[in-house]
Amino acid sequence: MSALPRFAAALATTLACLLPLAAQALEIQPYSAAALDSAQKADQPVALHFHANWCPTCRAQEKVFNGFKPDATLALALLVVDYDAERALKQKLGVRTQSTLIVYRGKRETARLAGETDPARLKAALQSAL
Repeated sequence: MSALPRFAAALATTLACLLPLAAQALEIQPYSAAALDSAQKADQPVALHFHANWCPTCRAQEKVFNGFKPDATLALALLVVDYDAERALKQKLGVRTQSTLIVYRGKRETARLAGETDPARLKAALQSAL
């Protein structure tokens, strides 16, 4: 076997080992009822971030959450909910303000914060479902 196929095989093996680690970091994606339902039915940790583009606190939270993306200790999905568009969901969950974070393990709520931008408190809330 020449050097190139051996290198390619070694690279494929290394990537296969690393992919599960990458999948365990914080995954930020737009909210969908299907994504929330799927995570809750599978008893997975999942969080909802009620975000408004016009909200400076939401933008500050977004920066913190983006900084958490590579953190392997935060193996959950963060679903970004459009605060202005998802009125029925806000009412159902009792969300009264943008910049609200709700964290679940399956269907059980484990944390809820509103207006919080401190990275340590946001991380602790996300970790509450793990």
